[in-house]
Amino acid sequence: MEDDFSVPHYKIKMVENTQLLPREKRIGAIKRCGNNVFSLKSEEVFIDLLSDSGTSAMSDSQWASMFHGDEAYSGSKSFFRLKEAVQEVMGFPLIIPAHQGRAAEKILDEVLVKKGDVIPGNWHFDTTRAHIEYQGAIGIDCVTKEALEPAIFHPFKGNIDLEKLESVIKKHGKEKIPYILLTITCNSMGGQPVSIQNIRDTKKLADQYGIPLFFDAARFAENAFFIKKREKEFENHSIGEIVAEMFSYVDACTMSAKKDAIVNIGGFIGLRNQELYDKLVPIAILLEGYPTYGGMSGRDMEAVATGLREVISEEYLAARIGQVAYLARKLDEAGIPIIKPPGGHAVFVDGKAFLPHIPQEQFPSQALCTQLYIESGIRAVEIGTCLAGRNPQTGKNVMPKLDLMRLTIPRRVYLREHMDYIVESLKRLYARREQIKGLKFSFEATGIRHFKSRFEVIE
Repeated sequence: MEDDFSVPHYKIKMVENTQLLPREKRIGAIKRCGNNVFSLKSEEVFIDLLSDSGTSAMSDSQWASMFHGDEAYSGSKSFFRLKEAVQEVMGFPLIIPAHQGRAAEKILDEVLVKKGDVIPGNWHFDTTRAHIEYQGAIGIDCVTKEALEPAIFHPFKGNIDLEKLESVIKKHGKEKIPYILLTITCNSMGGQPVSIQNIRDTKKLADQYGIPLFFDAARFAENAFFIKKREKEFENHSIGEIVAEMFSYVDACTMSAKKDAIVNIGGFIGLRNQELYDKLVPIAILLEGYPTYGGMSGRDMEAVATGLREVISEEYLAARIGQVAYLARKLDEAGIPIIKPPGGHAVFVDGKAFLPHIPQEQFPSQALCTQLYIESGIRAVEIGTCLAGRNPQTGKNVMPKLDLMRLTIPRRVYLREHMDYIVESLKRLYARREQIKGLKFSFEATGIRHFKSRFEVIE
């Protein structure tokens, strides 16, 4: 494990009280929810590790900037401040605001993706894949083979396998590939980073075949921090310089600002190409709103603009990623099987290794999420067989090699004492792991099924 100690460069001004429900009430709550933690009420949760999306704590500067929000329907000053921040940090001269990342994906895919297309990438996340499939296309994962080995250390497990990528291009032809997508950091692989060398090589291959290269840039700053720490060429570069280098190789990006812009809502598409911008704008107007607000209020755009500049602080990133590394180290010392090395935003517990007696078709990581809530009031999320869904061509359940429980850490929200509580809770659960039983669907939701499905325990 890498060094995980960094004192946060902030102090707390406001707190929100939480409560830990008695065990019998937690059992009643999860039973009411059909063993799906998504359906819990937030007041029933003690430590909420469901997502880092929109759940982080904004800074005093972000809150102050919201008072400058210009709510004009057209030509908002706040839009131009956001546009300026995106160009300053990422280098894109054109932006289309959206209310969050999946809205940006929808706009992009509505224009670029058609039935029969394929979108290769390192590893698509659930909403990304769902939008691709909604258009009648297929997302193909080409992540490096090391990413599929939870226990081995590799500095850039988010890297794309260039041989796999080229084989996909040759098999389907560039006419069937509207773009290649790199997710930075790669969420489904454990929040793992992508190296600049891999970005360069992917860009070279994309250019060779005349295919655009895009980023899913939700956690771009965390990716840049790992580059600084693990890619020798950039050890003396600032985070801002590394970010500029990363984005210089891509044609466009989608961004959920709810992650690395540290806000509660917001997103955008960043672009260089005026022709593509002109094609996307009519769909953006139809789905999100006028191009100078696009689903966000003026005050939201102000908060995003401020957050984009704050997130490239090395001191902030060292504390944020250090907190995740601390939790990972403590769990590893306790013998809890996790993805190594830890990523930037979460610790991923290996559900199959934690519960080897539960077959994968009985959703081991979903069962683990349920039992962790009962044990401690902690809400985590399954990134495994339920989330993977069904193959759109065969209708069969996809059985991913990695079946994981994600402990997602909101930014600037929890303390080290919370991390220690998480560790002790999982240690107790691990001690009685053989008593945990698998699950089956009592109701299987359509679409992104892990949000609304219900489960029952297999006795």
